[in-house]
Amino acid sequence: MKVFLGVTGASGAPYAAGVLRALVDAGAEVGLCASAAGIEVLATELYGDGTLGRDEVLERFVGDAGDRVTVVGIADYKSPYASGSAKVDAYVICPCSMSTVGTLATGAMANLIHRAASVALKERRRLVLVPRETPLSSIHLRGLATLHDAGAVILFAAPGFYHGAETVQDLVDFVVARCLDQLGIDHTLARRWGS
Repeated sequence: MKVFLGVTGASGAPYAAGVLRALVDAGAEVGLCASAAGIEVLATELYGDGTLGRDEVLERFVGDAGDRVTVVGIADYKSPYASGSAKVDAYVICPCSMSTVGTLATGAMANLIHRAASVALKERRRLVLVPRETPLSSIHLRGLATLHDAGAVILFAAPGFYHGAETVQDLVDFVVARCLDQLGIDHTLARRWGS
């Protein structure tokens, strides 16, 4: 499975790390693209230093999964993720900022993450958006509804508690598991209801 993973500037870096780890563990080939704000969020929330440079953040984030992950530049429109003719199975933006939601909902494209999501929508491919913002304004809600109507899955970073979470990682894994479910990837990250 070939998956595009976009990381934007919403809080929620542990979710992005969990999705990347789970995709690699499932044998997916991942194209990773992070916005400047996404890099800052990764640096701050995962490594405790928002001043880390882009290359260092991405090197740490990818870790030993380098053979399964291709880092793509935010303005690299030559990458396969910029075209509908390329074979990409699914697209995930995690975390997904409200700026990204607003841009996508208007059909605008200012970077490769926007273009890849636009490709997913126009080609009717699986697009999972993982916003974390709260509370939401009516502008946010309309943008999310527009994207839902266009075919995107809106999967809020809102962990459930019924599975008996004992750690923060359990809560992160709950959201990651729901994301993998939407991509059709088997996992054992969270106990399923009734099992």
